[in-house]
Order: sequence, then C-alpha cells, then structure tokens
Amino acid sequence: MRNPDGEIITGSLESSGRLDKLLAEATDLSRARVQALIADGMIEVDGQTATSASAKVAAGAAFRITVPPPEPLAAEPQDIPLDIAYEDEHLIVVNKPAGMVVHPAAGNADGTLVNALLHHCGGSLSGIGGVARPGIVHRIDKGTSGLLVVAKSDAAHEGLARQFADHSIVRRYLAISAGHLARSEGKIVGRIGRSDANRKKMAILPDDSKRGKDAVTHYKLLRKLRECSLIECRLETGRTHQVRVHCASIGHALLGDPVYGRTPAALRSILKELGFARQALHAAQLGFVHPVTGEKVQFEAELPADMQELIDQTAR
Repeated sequence: MRNPDGEIITGSLESSGRLDKLLAEATDLSRARVQALIADGMIEVDGQTATSASAKVAAGAAFRITVPPPEPLAAEPQDIPLDIAYEDEHLIVVNKPAGMVVHPAAGNADGTLVNALLHHCGGSLSGIGGVARPGIVHRIDKGTSGLLVVAKSDAAHEGLARQFADHSIVRRYLAISAGHLARSEGKIVGRIGRSDANRKKMAILPDDSKRGKDAVTHYKLLRKLRECSLIECRLETGRTHQVRVHCASIGHALLGDPVYGRTPAALRSILKELGFARQALHAAQLGFVHPVTGEKVQFEAELPADMQELIDQTAR
C-alpha cells in the first residue's frame, strides 16, 4: 500500500512476468515512470535493488518503490488568457493559439501554456511524471494551433497516457498543403525519427530502421484552392511533427512550414502580405474517453482567423 506522503509503495506481485509491466499494473505509476525509477535504483524486489525493467519475476515477489518528491518546476505562474473548451476537476481542454510553446524550454523560459496553466489552475496540475505540476500529457508544436488536453489529477494523467499509448485518442487536424493531391484521400505510412542530416528535424526512416517509430496518417481532400489544398488529417499515431513530415514526404508540404515546407512561388506574396509565418496546421478535433468518469467526450475548435484568411485569399 502507499503511505500518506506518497513516497513509498509496497506490495507483492500477483503474477509472473516482466517487472516494469507488473509494477505498473500493481500501482498507479505509468510503465515509463517505473522504468525511470528502476534506472535510478529506487525499486527493490525481494530485498534486492532492481536493475532491469525487462527482468522476469515470479508471482508473490515483494516489491518496495521509493518515489522521490516531484522536482520543482522552474516555470512561474503567469496571467495569460486561455481559450478553454472544457474543464472539470480532473482535466482541462485548451484551444492553444499558434505561437505559444506548450512547455518551458531553452529559448522559451516563459509565456508558455504551462505558465498560463499554473496561474489558471492554482497548482492543481498532475505531477505524475516526476516534475511538480506540469500536467502535460501530449504536445502540439509552437506554430500549430488547436486542441490539447492537460491532466489536473494523477488519475486523469494515467488514464489519458494509456489512451495515447494505445492510439485510441481521436485527433483530427486541418491543414493547407502545397499543390493538389493526386488522390482525394489516402493513407501515409512512414517510420519517423531524427534526421541524420539535421538533428533538429524529423525524417522518414527506412522501414527496417531500429530508430524512430512507425507512424500512420489518413488524409482527405476537403477543398482545392489556388496552388494549394485544404486537407483533413486523422492520426493513428502521434509522432513528433507527424503531419508536417508525412505531408512533405508525398510532395505536399504545409504552407508556411519553416522547416519542411517549400511554398509555391505563386503563393509567397500572399503569405508575406498576410504575415503568415507558421505551418498551416490546426488541431481541430480531440476525442477520448474521460479517464475518470468513463464518458466519451469530443471537442472541436474552429479554424483560427489566420488560416481562414489564407483560405479566403487562395480560393479558386
């Protein structure tokens, strides 16, 4: 059982198998968190410090997990307005504007979504990942607008993380891509990982590569525009820069994409006139099973003004 301070978890395993999987099932810790604690020497099995997450253990083995206090988050609360699509005691769904970074990092120490959430939620964000109060379960790029869900309770964090891991989350993006698609709909399959040529970029890797992760994007043409197309992308997986990399891989990079895009010459003046300097990508729909109530929920966010204006200016 867990003590009131939440620092020690003890118990015994009900079945045999892989250590990290069994401990995740026996506690409210995620498998990734268990693996990190094993690497830090914070888990004992039958009185011996566990050294391998993949070690096979027998049913009935006694375990003791020392969970250190969450590391302080450097971010400070900031009174930044939020466009909130939904909120309850367990989670909050936010419509993030383009240009806002989700989490503080080098070059973006403040003004992030986390800074805004710390102010709005008053410290009631999940710390299950080992850092005090971040609540972040997934991210969308700085230049991408749209919906993302943030956990306010550990139960919500665990439940949402499981749904992201098993790819049951509904994620629909709207994008404006260069050129006209040869097919009105299709599927892009390509393993995504760090580019060998530029470590700041992601790239399609060989199918037999030991690096990266498999990624699948379903696309559908919604409207042909001048020298570009409005498309819908539904994600089976959620890899870094997935829509941007996949669309670029089939010759239809997103308009305004500063990393993967090549805007057609005929459209450069329009983007410049509009001051459109981000990838034309919007997380328009997010659906999942509420991790605490079990209710199926779905949220939608209309296209932001800058993308709508770009559509209007390129209408055929």
